[in-house]
Amino acid sequence: MTATKSAKSIISRALFKRVSIAPLIIFRIIFGALLLYGSVRFVSKGWVKSLYIDPEFYFGYLGFEWVHTLPGNWMYLPFILMILSALLIILGLGYRVAAFTFFISFTYVELLDKSNYLNHYYFVSLMSFLLIFLPANRDFSLDVLLKPGIKQKTTAAWTIGILKFQLAVVYIFAGLAKINYDWLIRAEPLKTWLHAHHARPFVGDILRNEVTAYIFSWFGCFYDLFIVFFLMMRKTRMLAYLAVIIFHITTWLLFPIGVFPWVMIFSTLIFFSEGFHQKILFRLKKVFGSKEKKRPKVIKHKKQFLPKGLKTGLITTYVLIQLLVPLRYVLYSGNLYWNEEGFRFSWRVMLMHKEGHAVFYMKDRKTGRTSEINNANYLTRTQEDQMATQPDMILQYARFLANEFDGKTLHYGDHKFKIENPAIHAEIYVSLNGRPSKLFVDKRHDLTQKKYNLYHRDWIEPYHDK
Repeated sequence: MTATKSAKSIISRALFKRVSIAPLIIFRIIFGALLLYGSVRFVSKGWVKSLYIDPEFYFGYLGFEWVHTLPGNWMYLPFILMILSALLIILGLGYRVAAFTFFISFTYVELLDKSNYLNHYYFVSLMSFLLIFLPANRDFSLDVLLKPGIKQKTTAAWTIGILKFQLAVVYIFAGLAKINYDWLIRAEPLKTWLHAHHARPFVGDILRNEVTAYIFSWFGCFYDLFIVFFLMMRKTRMLAYLAVIIFHITTWLLFPIGVFPWVMIFSTLIFFSEGFHQKILFRLKKVFGSKEKKRPKVIKHKKQFLPKGLKTGLITTYVLIQLLVPLRYVLYSGNLYWNEEGFRFSWRVMLMHKEGHAVFYMKDRKTGRTSEINNANYLTRTQEDQMATQPDMILQYARFLANEFDGKTLHYGDHKFKIENPAIHAEIYVSLNGRPSKLFVDKRHDLTQKKYNLYHRDWIEPYHDK
C-alpha cells in the first residue's frame, strides 16, 4: 500500500509540477496557423466540392453511419467554421470555444467518408481535441488582453507533456510498424514509389536505384523509432531537428502527402527547452508591442474545477487508449496488410501499396438474371480505388448497391421485371506491394449476407505469399 501511494505521489508530482507556459503558447500559435493554412488550402483546391458535394455515396465509419453531408453548398459551412476558429486559436480569442468548434467541424468532415482517411487527418483531430483542455490562451492572447486575470506564467507539466506524448505515439508506432519483411527486406513500397520518379532531372537515376530504396527504408525505420528520444536530449536536439526538417521535406517533395510534413516539422518544436520558447515569446511580444510589467501582479490560481485524482485518471485513460488502439490488430488472424483489420488509426504511415480491380454483379434471386455493375456510375475514382482493396468498404458498397437496385424495374429486350431483394456478388483481385494480383474476394459470396462489424472477415481470400 505504501509503495502504491508513493508511486501515485510521484506520478502526481510529475503531472502537476509547474513549468513555463511558453511552449504551450508557441504551440497554440504555430498549430493554429497550420490549421488555418490547411483549411484554406482544402477549400482553394476545390476538394470540398469534389469530395463532399459531388459524390453520390459516402463510406461512413462503423457506428457513425448516421453522420451525413450537409445539402449542396452548405458543405462549405464546416470549412468556414474551421477557418474562423483556426484564426481565433492563433489570436487566442474565445480560445476554448474556438478549439472546440475546430475539433467538431474537422472531425465531422472526416467522419463523412473513410475513403478520404489519412493518418495526419486523424492526428489533427486528436491534437485539436487536446487543445480544448489546455490553457494555451493564458498568455499572449486577446483573451488575456480582455481579461488580464487569467494570465499565467506557468502551467501544469501534463499540458505540455500530453502533446509530446501524442507526437511520440505517432513516430514510435510508425517505426514499429516498419519492422516488417516488405519494408526492410523487399524495400517495398518505397521501391515502387521511388521508381515512379525515374524521369526526374538530376535525381531520377538515383531514385530508381534499388539501393536508394533500401537506404530510405532502413533510415525511415530508424528515424521513426528514435527521433523522439534524440529530440528529448539537449545534446542531440539540434541535430535531431535538422533530421526532422530534411526527412519531412524529402517526403514532401517525393510524395503527395499535403501539409503533413509541415505539421510534423513545426509541431516537434514542442520538444525544445522552455528557454527556447520563452525567447520566441519575448520577441513576439516585442514585435506586437506587448509590454511586461516590471512587477507583475501575483495572481492566485483558482481552485481547479476537477480534482487532481480525476484529472490523473482522465489523462491515464487517454494515454491507454492511444497505446492500445494501434495494437488492436493482434486480435485478428491473417495478414494485416491484406485484410486491413485494425489497420486504420494505428500510425502505419506509407507502408502499403495496394491496387485492386473490382467487378460487382447484381443478381435477381427470382429469375437468376445477373447484371454487371459499372462502379463509375456510383463512385468517384478515389472512392473506387480505395473500396477495391478494403473489405469493410466493399461490404458497404455492396449494401448500397442492394438498396439501389431493390424495387427497380429493369428491361431485357421486350421484357421487363421488378427486382426484389437482389443479391450482390463481386470478383476482386488485389496486388500488394508490387506482387502479382491475387484473388481477394470470390464471386461465390453474396455480400448482402455478410455482416458489417469488427469481427474477422472470413470471406476474404487468405493471403499466400507465393
